[in-house]
Amino acid sequence: MIKGIVFDMDGLMFDTERVSVEAWVRAGAQAGYAVSEAMVVETVGQDIKRTKRIFKERLGEDFDFDGLRSIKLGYVDDFIEKHGMPVKPGLHELLRYLRSNRYKIAVATSTAAARAAYYFEKAGLSGFFDGVVCGDSIQNGKPAPDIYLGACKLLGLSPAACLALEDSPAGILSAHRAGMKPVLIPDLAEPDEEIRRISFAQLDSLAGVIPLLERCARGGSV
Repeated sequence: MIKGIVFDMDGLMFDTERVSVEAWVRAGAQAGYAVSEAMVVETVGQDIKRTKRIFKERLGEDFDFDGLRSIKLGYVDDFIEKHGMPVKPGLHELLRYLRSNRYKIAVATSTAAARAAYYFEKAGLSGFFDGVVCGDSIQNGKPAPDIYLGACKLLGLSPAACLALEDSPAGILSAHRAGMKPVLIPDLAEPDEEIRRISFAQLDSLAGVIPLLERCARGGSV
C-alpha cells in the first residue's frame, strides 16, 4: 500500500530545467565559453559536484564553474522575478489531492536548500511538505540512493511504501536503488530502456499521478 509520495523538484514540480538550460547557454556566451544545450541536459538530475565534473570534462580543468554558475543563477532569478515560478501543470491539483487523502509528502532535490526554499516561496508552497531533503545536506547525490532514503526516513515510512516522482534518469536510478517505486515523468533528459524497465510507471504529466494512485488503491495494474 502506497502511503507516501516523494517529489523531485526541478523539471518535475517546476519547469525550471528549460530556464536553466537557457541561462547556462547565455552565461557561457557572456563569459566566452561554448556551453551547449546538450551538455547542460547531461547534468539534469545530478548534484552540484557531478555537474561541476561534467562541465570541467567538457571545458577543461581551468574552467571557472563557480563564476559561470553565479552568472547563470542571476539569469534564472531574473526570469522568476519577471515571470513568476514556472509551475508544472497539475502540481497544485495533485498536492491538494494528496493532502485530502492523507498521503505523506516530501521533496528530494539535488538543489541546495536555500534555492529550494526560494522556489517554494515563489510557488506559494513554503512549509507545505512533511519533509525536504536537499543536495547540500547529503554526502552522495543522485543516482546514489541517499537522498531518497533520507526523505523516506523523514516521512517515517519504508521505501517500499513510497512513490518517487522523477523526470531524470539519475533520479529514477536513485529511487530504484533506495527500494522505492519510481514513477517516470520525462522532461528534458531522454530515458533509455533500462530506465524505463526499472520504472514502476511512466506518465506524460503530473495529471496522471492521481489515476495511478487510485488504480494502486484498488489493487489494479499500473
